[in-house]
Amino acid sequence: MTTTLTKPPADEAKRPRRPRSARAGGTLHAGPIAYIILALFTIGSLFPLVWTAIAASRDNQRLAQNPPPLWFGGGLFDKLEIAWNDANLGEAFINTTFVAGVSAITIVILSTIAGFAFAKLRFKGRSALMLIVIGTMMVPPQLSVIPLYMMVAKLDWSDQLQAVILPSLVSAFGVFFMRQYLLQALPDEIIEAARVDGASSWRVIWHVVFPAARPAMAVLGMLMFVQTWNDFLWPFLVLTQNGNPTVQVAVAGLGRGYTPDQSLIMAGALLGTLPLLVVFAIFGKQIVGGIMQGAVKG
Repeated sequence: MTTTLTKPPADEAKRPRRPRSARAGGTLHAGPIAYIILALFTIGSLFPLVWTAIAASRDNQRLAQNPPPLWFGGGLFDKLEIAWNDANLGEAFINTTFVAGVSAITIVILSTIAGFAFAKLRFKGRSALMLIVIGTMMVPPQLSVIPLYMMVAKLDWSDQLQAVILPSLVSAFGVFFMRQYLLQALPDEIIEAARVDGASSWRVIWHVVFPAARPAMAVLGMLMFVQTWNDFLWPFLVLTQNGNPTVQVAVAGLGRGYTPDQSLIMAGALLGTLPLLVVFAIFGKQIVGGIMQGAVKG
């Protein structure tokens, strides 16, 4: 029995073979240029934080010299201790964590419910109401300071945390963000199947909408927590450093005097930033994984 070998066509034989990394299911490897670019972006992103720590370890005289210091001095931990005690940052951390946590959780829940209504429910005036919600994002927040302050004064909430929490319980950006996500991530067939099974609207929200929107809810909660933590203008107007300060209000009281102590201010800013870095270091992987999971499902 004779076996005949068939030669491939000439054009196919000359066709260059794709590298293994480019084939289906293969792993793409970055080149040296990509690593250099990523390293430069990483250094540029970390430089402000590193410079804050360097400035906190020096004194005003050294910071005023030219060129400025590019390495740490010996007084970093002493300045951190002084800033912690002078600004009452222990109480400020507790207050800010409570305010940011309540605001983030409330915004996520309300934005998910409203986003589901705008994305999947049919009711009269839906498009007009959505345009109004988007329009509120274009109004500068400084315009609402005076009426909000008058309301807080009438309620006698000055120097109380509810004066900071109440205006931050809703977010037009959160509603728009969740609406855009649910438009793609939540098929109409699942909602119709739940309706056929006799599920009420609230049951659909609890058992269908919330599980489907979990990745976007995690991202929105992280963004709102950071935004509330870094908020300065409104807490500075209604809170005092000696009453119920948030971190930003407490740090604003550092270094006051004829010649402000810049290193002490930098030490307070560094302490106010570290909790956010810790939170992102702990939950950053879960948040990024949630984004990728939602993208695949969508």
